[in-house]
Amino acid sequence: MGILSDDVVIIRQSEKEGDPSVITINCPDKTGLGCDLCRILLFFGLNIVRGDVSTDGRWCYLVFWVIGKPNTRWNLLKTRLVEASPAFAWAFGISRCYLSDSESQPPDLFLLKLACSDRTGLLYDVTEVLYKLEINIEKVKISTTPDGKVMDLFFVTDTRELLGTEKRRDEVYEYLRDAIGDAMMSYDIELVSSEVTARSPASSSFAETLFSSLEEHPSGLQTSSSVSIAVDNSLSRAHTLIQITCQDHKGLLYDIMRTFKDFNIQISYGRFTIKRGKNCEIDLFIVQSDGRKILDSSKQDALVSRLRAELQQPLRVVMMNRGPDTELLVTNPVELSGKGRPQVFYDIALALKKINTCIFSAEIGRHLTGDREWEVYKVLINEEESLPVSRSKIEEQVWSTLMGWE
Repeated sequence: MGILSDDVVIIRQSEKEGDPSVITINCPDKTGLGCDLCRILLFFGLNIVRGDVSTDGRWCYLVFWVIGKPNTRWNLLKTRLVEASPAFAWAFGISRCYLSDSESQPPDLFLLKLACSDRTGLLYDVTEVLYKLEINIEKVKISTTPDGKVMDLFFVTDTRELLGTEKRRDEVYEYLRDAIGDAMMSYDIELVSSEVTARSPASSSFAETLFSSLEEHPSGLQTSSSVSIAVDNSLSRAHTLIQITCQDHKGLLYDIMRTFKDFNIQISYGRFTIKRGKNCEIDLFIVQSDGRKILDSSKQDALVSRLRAELQQPLRVVMMNRGPDTELLVTNPVELSGKGRPQVFYDIALALKKINTCIFSAEIGRHLTGDREWEVYKVLINEEESLPVSRSKIEEQVWSTLMGWE
């Protein structure tokens, strides 16, 4: 136990507000570990301002300098990072967090049914409670009745794997009751049977409209048009060097690590720094799954093309007309393991609350295009009277929140 708490993950919190805290992780290595760890940091809302990664293929040493928030749950973060490391599996036997994605068993899926009186910010308050309780929203169906009542259906999984217990369900109820107050009319949680646990796709017509719109407006909202990616095989006899310069955004390191994980590429040494003006410089020495350099030009081009796309548009945001209504569409790529980007729905709800915009209905689905799967968020804006802000302002606010540029 002492090894896990004292050696695997060490967190040194900053003493001065605005200074980075330092997270050190020292554990056995596995392909995709960097992605898994960065995903946890993104889930906890941490901004990575600097990073160092070093591994010999069997043991790795990672250091992240992060900017947290006043309410960052550091002890819980440490627990989740330890659980994601192979050392956790070695100490307690084979754990789901150490099994490969193909071998791991999916967590139990629950349906949270919530009926409330509608008000601005209601959806954000609910998603914030679920976020604090480490309950992941896998799918959602939200609808508003003509008399101003909201029926929320959340398909969720529990990071703590306790939602099947009465104590955990009571805890969720109490948190929701405190956040929603008298507006909450009914509440129920039930385990979903295997027949309905499969992720439902976004409707074909809706998905086609979304992706055709993105093709018609390829520039869209981008993090930066000045992404630079260079491949060099001359500086190391054993490794390929990838050098990246780009603008920073929330989840940047996760997007890079996720791409390498999907390509089954291992990082032997890496350094990530943010310069003035939020410009990032990343140097990564990498090898393929067979331990060799990437010499095939077609493989280099495929990797560079994917990295460029992920860094320019890690998410896509589009406002569209749906008959007389306004529809907000947000989409992001899914890991090959099936994991979606964390906290997207939370950020959408937060952005709309900030500009006093109500949500009439919302859905989450998935769509396959080419060889990639996308998570798709469909939000119908309530225009009963008139939009408090312009459609372009809604699009920009959601994009800025998702990118962490506030």
